[in-house]
Amino acid sequence: MRRIRAAVTGAVTLSLVLTATACGGGEDSGSSPKTLTYWASNQGASLEVDKKVLQPELDQFEKETGIKVKLEVIPWSDLLNRILTATTSGQGPDVLNIGNTWSASLQSTGALLPWDAKNFGAIGGKDRFVDSALGSTGAPGQDPAAVPLYSMAYALYYNKQLFKEAGIAQPPTTWDEVVEAGKKLGAKGKNGIGVEGSNLSNNIHQVFVLGKQHGADFFTADGRPDFTSDGAVAAVKQYVDLMAAQKIVAPGNAEYAQNQSLSDFAKNKTGMVLWQTPSQTFSAQGMGPDEWGVAPAPVPSGKPGTGKQTNSMVAGINLAVFKNTKNLDGALKFVKYMTSDEEQIALNKAYGSVPPVKSAQQDAAFADPSLAVIRDTLATSAAALPQVPEESQFETVVGTAVKELFADAAAGRPVTTESVRAKLEKAQQQMPKK
Repeated sequence: MRRIRAAVTGAVTLSLVLTATACGGGEDSGSSPKTLTYWASNQGASLEVDKKVLQPELDQFEKETGIKVKLEVIPWSDLLNRILTATTSGQGPDVLNIGNTWSASLQSTGALLPWDAKNFGAIGGKDRFVDSALGSTGAPGQDPAAVPLYSMAYALYYNKQLFKEAGIAQPPTTWDEVVEAGKKLGAKGKNGIGVEGSNLSNNIHQVFVLGKQHGADFFTADGRPDFTSDGAVAAVKQYVDLMAAQKIVAPGNAEYAQNQSLSDFAKNKTGMVLWQTPSQTFSAQGMGPDEWGVAPAPVPSGKPGTGKQTNSMVAGINLAVFKNTKNLDGALKFVKYMTSDEEQIALNKAYGSVPPVKSAQQDAAFADPSLAVIRDTLATSAAALPQVPEESQFETVVGTAVKELFADAAAGRPVTTESVRAKLEKAQQQMPKK
């Protein structure tokens, strides 16, 4: 079997900038029957790492099909802006990566190719993909706007050395146990758990899961924002209270952005983090695989499942095709290639993620305990973020509310049920009116 041709040593970067507006412009795809343009998201330690991972695979695709793929790897800070510009200008790539949480929002623009039965048939069928990954490909009741490419989920990672020094024999499985472990770590002069208070998307990922645990969905069944329900308020307060009330998060974490909490974890300053793709993320911080352990993210009962025992959002990257591509046949061939078992095994192994293709998941590369936790979470206890057109705005306004509440906690200002509800009410007022 042909394997990936370069090592990836960096972290998957999932922090999203979701305040973009379309402003015209875009790029000419320049497509022909023998050419495709492909916008890839930054999955490795740098754009150059991604190019080293992807270019040999694209060269192999050209060798097999005669179709040349022009690759551009785009940072997450720019990707949504570039995509939105392309949807309004009509000038963009043929094929592109999107964060799976954007699927319904981008679907609503009408610019992406719908994956109906015929199009899925061209890549081997819809039933090849894991159900949880398909749940984050577009609005319910509509043909998906994208195809799953890489799958990820959150788990609880703990620093083995710090746990041993604090006398913590087993990783926590409930939030009460997380707090207990955090206080033991604090007694040894260490931080209990790391958060990234200025990382809007990470804020959303965590409070969404806690919302599920409190019976809240943040949107009603007909898609209207519901940010101020008792469950939503309780979820946000519980998360911020890890700093404000429980004191197991260092106040400086209120200002942390993408990946900053991982540095403290790797440098033996923080005992726990909720994270994804550890083998790449932690190695980029200089942490060896024997220095950290993994357990499912905590739930009230201690046993992850559905509903109030949900312990992760369905994280991942989807592959989409612009509907106005001049090379639809080539684009479908490329998606089929990228979602083939061989490519799924190679690319997900390189990036430390899990294939959303069922048969590829069975490869021995994904039997590692850290990946097994992610795979099992995706199969049994992860839920998709709301697949509504306003999802990107939701990430921005509620993520910002959580950021502001962390700032209050860090400054010693009280975080109460009333202050949380007021922040969420302000966020809800900023959402588009139905």
